[in-house]
Amino acid sequence: MSSRKHIIKSAGTIGFATVISRILGFVRDILIANFFGTARYAQAFVVAFRIPNMLRDLVGEGAMNAALVPVMSEYSETRNKEEFWHLANVLLNAVLIVLAGLTLLGVIFAPSIVRLIAPGFAGDPEKLRVTISLTRLMFPYVLLVGLLAYSMGILNSLRHFSGPAFAPAILNLSIIICALTRQGSVSALAAGVLIGGVIQLAVQVPILFSKGFRFDFKNGIRHPAVKKIGMLLIPRILGSCVYQINIFVNTMLASFSYIVGSGGVAALYYANRLFQFPLAIFGIAIAQAALPTMSREALEEGLFKLKETLSFSLRAINFIMIPASVGLIMLARPITAMLFERGMFDRYSTSITAGALIFYSIGLFSYAGIKILVSCFYSLKDTLTPVKVASVSLVLNIVLSVLLMFPLKINGLALSTSISGIFNFFLLLFILRKKIGKLDGMRMLSSFIRVLAASMVMAIVIYFCEFKAGINILLVVLIGIVSYVAAVLIIDIKEARQFLKFPAKR
Repeated sequence: MSSRKHIIKSAGTIGFATVISRILGFVRDILIANFFGTARYAQAFVVAFRIPNMLRDLVGEGAMNAALVPVMSEYSETRNKEEFWHLANVLLNAVLIVLAGLTLLGVIFAPSIVRLIAPGFAGDPEKLRVTISLTRLMFPYVLLVGLLAYSMGILNSLRHFSGPAFAPAILNLSIIICALTRQGSVSALAAGVLIGGVIQLAVQVPILFSKGFRFDFKNGIRHPAVKKIGMLLIPRILGSCVYQINIFVNTMLASFSYIVGSGGVAALYYANRLFQFPLAIFGIAIAQAALPTMSREALEEGLFKLKETLSFSLRAINFIMIPASVGLIMLARPITAMLFERGMFDRYSTSITAGALIFYSIGLFSYAGIKILVSCFYSLKDTLTPVKVASVSLVLNIVLSVLLMFPLKINGLALSTSISGIFNFFLLLFILRKKIGKLDGMRMLSSFIRVLAASMVMAIVIYFCEFKAGINILLVVLIGIVSYVAAVLIIDIKEARQFLKFPAKR
C-alpha cells in the first residue's frame, strides 16, 4: 500500500474513532450536567479530573507519542525484531518508574495541588474536601494513561492505529455507565475514570502481544535510545505547557466582563468545542497517521518521499478544513442555536458564541496544518523548533488579545487566536523549507486556490438555502456538502478524487 493510501486509511480509522469518542463525551457531559449542574460537586469533579488530564497532556499521550514514534519507527525499520522489543521493554521499565513516582507524589500532595489550582475553593471546606478526595482517587489515572500512551506509541510505530484510536471512547463509555449506575454520586464519576483507564490499557495488551511483545523486566532502564527519547520528550512537554498557558490567558482575559461582555468565558468554551470538532476528526487524525510514515521517510537520503508525504498531507488538510471553515462561518449562528439554545442558554448566549466561532474558524486550516508540520519536525527528531515557534506565537496571541478585546470584545480574543495560529503555521513552513529545501509550494498553492474556489461555491449555495423558510439546518449542511463535492469534481482537484475514490480526469 502506498504511503498516501495508508495515511488516508489510517486517518479514516482515527477520525471515525474520534467521532465516536466525541459523541460519547457529549453524552457524558449531558449526564454530569443533569445530575450535578454547575454546583459544588460538579465543580469538584471538573477540577479534580483536570489535574490528571493536564498531566496526561504534558507527559502522556501527545508528548510520549511524539517522542517515542520517530525513534521506535527507526528501530522497526533498521534493526531486527529482537532489538526493537528489547528497547520496548527498557522503555516500559523507565515509564513505570517515572509514572509510579509521579502518581505517588500526586496522591501525597493532593491538598497542596488543589489549593494551587483552585484557590477559590478554600472558602468552601466541603468543596475543598471533596475535590482533594476525588483528586487522590483519580491520580492513579496518570499511571494508566501513561502506560496507554506507551502502548499507543509502540503500536503506532508499527502502523497499527485502530486499538489506540478507540481508547478515549472506552473512557467516556465507562464514565457514562458508572454515572448511570450510581446516579447523583460524584465518586461514581471518579470510579468511572479509573475503570475506564484500566480497560483502555487492557484492550491494548493483547494487540501488543500479537505484534510480538513479551514482558521482560530484567532489561533495566539503560539504553542509548531511551536518552534520545527523553531529549525529544522534554521540548514536547514544554510545548504542552505553552498550550496550557494560552488557555489560561484567554480564559483570564475573557473573565473581564466589563470589557468583553458577560458570558465571555462560557462563549469561548462552547465555540472552541465546535471549532475543535473538525480539527480533532481530520486534522489530528491525519497528523497522527502521517507521523510513522514521515519518521521512516526521514531516514532516507534526499528526503524526497518525506516532502511528498508532507505536501500530500497539507493538501489533504486543505481539502477538508477550508470548506469546514467556510461552513462554520456561514452557519455559526444556526448550528450554535440548534446545539445549545435551550434552558439558560438564550439568544444572547447564541449570539456571542456564534461570533466567537466565526472568528475561531478563520484559522481552522492553519491549526490543522500546524499538526502536520509539527509531525514533520518530530519525524526529523526536532522537537525544539515547534516549541520556539509556539512560544513566539503565544506572545503574539497575548498582545493581539489585549489590543483586540477592546474594539471586538469576545470576538477579538477568538480572532487573535486565529491570527497567531496562521502566523505559527507560516513560520513553521518557512523554517522547515530552510531546513530541508523546497516543499512543492506551487502545487500546494494551486490546490489551496482550487479548494477555496469550490468552498466559495458551497458558501453561495448555503447563503441562498438559509433564506428558504422551513429548510432544516441539517438539510442545509447536507446540501452544502453535496455542492462542495460537485464543485471539486468539476474543478478536478486531485486530492479530492483520491479521498472520494473517483478516477482522475484524463
